[in-house]
Amino acid sequence: MKRMRLFFIALLSMMVTSVAFADDKPIPVEKLPAAARTFVDTNFPGKKILYAEKDWNSYECRLDDGTKIDFTSKGEWKQVDCHGMSAVPAVLVPEAIKQYVETNFSNCMITKIDKERHGYDIELSNDLELRFNHQGALIGMDD
Repeated sequence: MKRMRLFFIALLSMMVTSVAFADDKPIPVEKLPAAARTFVDTNFPGKKILYAEKDWNSYECRLDDGTKIDFTSKGEWKQVDCHGMSAVPAVLVPEAIKQYVETNFSNCMITKIDKERHGYDIELSNDLELRFNHQGALIGMDD
């Protein structure tokens, strides 16, 4: 009986926490951190931010070409997803990863990049997902 009560308390606590943290709110573009707006202006010239939202510790925006960009609370990019329509700006991809893709997948472009604790996750235009460590060495692959 005591275990059952603890289980329900833990379950209720997780539900309340997940609802509290899943609170994405649309915001005016001007409310994005300055670093995020500068990032878009620098790396996506001529593109317009159509939509922005704030979560409890991050931001997300959508550009007029469909690109989705996730930022930290300080406006540093975490993920750029061009949805297979175009390539991620080359300046965002570490040189070792660019070289690996050019050598092994010369007919593909990088359409998504995620900064992760282990390094980087990228997705190619052929839907292949590659994982690299911080030094740019391949550590995993999913199709």
